Amino acid sequence: MRALCVIAVLFLAVVSVGEGWAEDALGTRPFLTITRKNLSTVLPPDCHVLIDPHSIGRFLDALDGNPPDWGLVYGHGHHDPGLDERLFTLNRERDERRAGKKALQWTVAFFWSGELSRYEPTVGGFSIAIGPIFTATRWGMVRFKAEDMPGNLMVIPDPSQREALRRKLDNGEKIEVDVAMTGRLIPEESIIYDFSHDQEGLGIIMPVVRIEQIDYLARSIHDGSSRKR
Repeated sequence: MRALCVIAVLFLAVVSVGEGWAEDALGTRPFLTITRKNLSTVLPPDCHVLIDPHSIGRFLDALDGNPPDWGLVYGHGHHDPGLDERLFTLNRERDERRAGKKALQWTVAFFWSGELSRYEPTVGGFSIAIGPIFTATRWGMVRFKAEDMPGNLMVIPDPSQREALRRKLDNGEKIEVDVAMTGRLIPEESIIYDFSHDQEGLGIIMPVVRIEQIDYLARSIHDGSSRKR
């Protein structure tokens, strides 16, 4: 019995170390200087890049066909006693109709917004604070939800970049990055429909993606797209 306990403890320790290593490998990545146009060069060959209203809209078209009637679902507003039930029904019906759609199996990539927070000398990299990006589409406001995110996101620049980035941080400069996340929708909870708590009647659509790859891109000063943290 004692021997079995020792084996069990060793097994759990190995599993824990393995999971920690996998998380580090996913969240600790080099600092890429490629542009958004070249993002596909570091992604799986069959990946669908969803970073603008047109590509996101086509993705939702393939999954759910047409946008919901947000006005009908919203009714008389957040204090409408039937709102929760209508939202529940909307999500349930769309989940059922979405079953078996090919787009559920797509590998997709989307952006969150990131900012370097502090330098970590033990790894020669920078920790990152991140937040979702909201994209206005004809479907409503889309905000990708990331599942299985590692807790320790770290970007590792090459030596020629590192000192320049450290100086900027020391001078109080804000260093923004694009955080590209790649993965697949979670089948049992692939898309969540809801309403904004900040804007009356604004529909929010949240595709739920299990993250398989993370990449950090230097933010181009010529990138005119809008973001909301």
